[in-house]
Amino acid sequence: MSHPADTFPERAAVDLFVIGGGVNGCGIARDAAGRGLTVELAEMNDLASATSSASTKLFHGGLRYLEFFEFRLVREALAERERLLRAMPHISWPMRFVLPLDGEMRFAADSPASRLISGFMPWLGGRRPGWMIRAGLFLYDHLGRRGILPGTTTIDLGSDAAGAPLDNRFRRAYEYSDCWVDDSRLVALNARDAAARGARILTRTRVERAERDATGWRVTTRCTETGALRQTRARMLINAAGPWAAEVIRGVAGIDSADGLRLVRGSHIVTRKLFDHDRAYFFQGADGRIVFAIPYEGDFTLIGTTDVDQAAPDPAPVCSEAEADYLCHCASRYFRVPVRRQDIVWRFSGLRPLYDDGAASATAATRDYVLGLDTAGGAPVLSVFGGKITTYRRLAEAALDRIAPFVPGLPGPWTAGAALPGGDFPVDGAPALTRHLLGKYRFLDASWARRLVRAYGTEAEAVLGEAVERDDLGRDFGATLCQREVVWLMTREFARRAEDVVWRRSKLGLRLDAAQIAALDDWMRRQSADRGANSDREAPPRHG
Repeated sequence: MSHPADTFPERAAVDLFVIGGGVNGCGIARDAAGRGLTVELAEMNDLASATSSASTKLFHGGLRYLEFFEFRLVREALAERERLLRAMPHISWPMRFVLPLDGEMRFAADSPASRLISGFMPWLGGRRPGWMIRAGLFLYDHLGRRGILPGTTTIDLGSDAAGAPLDNRFRRAYEYSDCWVDDSRLVALNARDAAARGARILTRTRVERAERDATGWRVTTRCTETGALRQTRARMLINAAGPWAAEVIRGVAGIDSADGLRLVRGSHIVTRKLFDHDRAYFFQGADGRIVFAIPYEGDFTLIGTTDVDQAAPDPAPVCSEAEADYLCHCASRYFRVPVRRQDIVWRFSGLRPLYDDGAASATAATRDYVLGLDTAGGAPVLSVFGGKITTYRRLAEAALDRIAPFVPGLPGPWTAGAALPGGDFPVDGAPALTRHLLGKYRFLDASWARRLVRAYGTEAEAVLGEAVERDDLGRDFGATLCQREVVWLMTREFARRAEDVVWRRSKLGLRLDAAQIAALDDWMRRQSADRGANSDREAPPRHG
């Protein structure tokens, strides 16, 4: 049903309207709000409900990107790892990766490095000899500045604990550094920090259309819960819709753009814990693709990912049986005990919205980002294509640089040294925070305290408040999730439904059964109804 424009409630004009509540949209909103711009962000589902919660959960330079000669991207990502680690030590931490040496390791067939080596060293038959892998790791260690993360070492798999779960044919490995990150919490904390700096964050709000004139944009949004329509005037539009970016630029904004996306599905499986140490593994499939096996949520192992082209963002991507079998097979080439389909406890999939550079395969498509600026119709619109989670902060800075000519006097970059909420403690300070929490709240056990610190950092005490015993936290939803924490997530982190809490703000869905999740959802829906389903959700309390 259409409505005349003058019947819509209209919000006050803003400088910047951001479409998309993934890591890039929320990162741009935070950066812009911190520079004094007025910002509104609309996300049609929950924050991080698509690509940004379906990553391999790593801040990494992208070791395999070196064979595609993506040196600028790798250098930028490597430099970002420690910068991000310092800003969010509660949701990101250093991780060592074990790369078992296998005589059959090969370059990806369509990589520039493969073609180069085949020309100069045809006797290798496309294989990666150990010395060449070590040379690549040397480059990886030195392309970006390292102050926290240790460099590459060689380990004996016969004596090192990392060799225990591996097949006996693996004798030696290289061990290098990257970082773990809780991707969906990264998005929520960027959104929360943006809101604390004045941004208006609207979840479950779809942008129906955006109409441009010489002075700005008129953006029409619809609340997906109530159907209510609203309009906002904005000087500039940011299209950070991820897999839907091409649809937004053409269908919502009505712009005939030549820029396109290549949607690549990346699937993961989660199994029960496959090894008893805190390091990850770097494996290579028979086809040359890289697969990681990573310690996950204490009692599980995360294995991924795949690269499969998908034609459109809808319907939502799912991990196919063929992809699950592929990941099991790849891991089984390395582990002593084969990984079977019945070992899988969860699987998830996301779409990487890569810039369409015409690459021959999904694996070869660039992971770098492209920012497309259009001013032909008057007011500017900036579209984000591609990118990776590690470079989200730099992408946001680059986006603000592109729109700076339209904002005279725009302050300069500021996010490089700014902690996210709860991240104001040393990189190695999580154990001390956990001990403090255990000392103050005697009803906690060690795993519960660690979970709270890893989720909320220095704000874990604010989540628990003045509780003296467990009952003071209100209703127990299971797996240490209590009412007080859920209220925090609803009022501070934009959570609206149980899935937001158990699969994005946490991964407690791995420990809760269907009945417990349904009970939580029912409780949250009633709480939302009590507050009014159409009330503004964009201004949670400031930090603290």
